[in-house]
Order: sequence, then structure tokens, then C-alpha cells
Amino acid sequence: MAMILVLVQVGLLVRDHILVVHVTREAARAAAITPTTEAATAAAINATDLDANRLTVTTSGGQFTGQHLKVLVSYKTKPTMPIVGHLFPDITITEALTVRVE
Repeated sequence: MAMILVLVQVGLLVRDHILVVHVTREAARAAAITPTTEAATAAAINATDLDANRLTVTTSGGQFTGQHLKVLVSYKTKPTMPIVGHLFPDITITEALTVRVE
């Protein structure tokens, strides 16, 4: 029984990672058009059902057309499965993407 719960918890962590990749792409798309952290953050929050309080979006680099802008998204996961959840530490999933400002 515990093994099944461990597998489910790992599955939830993989799901969170996939969602962070998706959120990073959405944030980068928004930042390519409006190169601000606020635009990237709003796009990231609207793109998923991840807890916005544990989601961090930062941008760095170019602000003008043709320059490169880096978008960094971090999400702190919180294991939720009963019995085995405490075996997993909180994990921070981080993804970065560099886009050309339009």
C-alpha cells in the first residue's frame, strides 16, 4: 500500500514539473511582447492551477525589440500524499527560457 502512495506522490511531482514547463512557456510568450516581470507573472498565473503563492516569476535581460530576455519560473512543491508525503521534502522546480523581445 505504501508503495502505491509513493508512486502516486512521484506522479504528482512529475505533474508539477510538466505544469512548470508549461507556465514558463506561457510567461515567456507574454514577456516577448510586453517585456516586464508583471506581464510574465500574470500570464504564468493565468496559465495553470498551480498555487500562485508558491510560484515565482523573474525576468532579466533585454527590454527592447531584438534583445534577449530570460524568464525564470520557480515553484515550490508541497508533498500531499498521506503516510508517505512526509518522506518527500519540499522541492523547488525551476525552469528558464530565453526569448527574443518582439
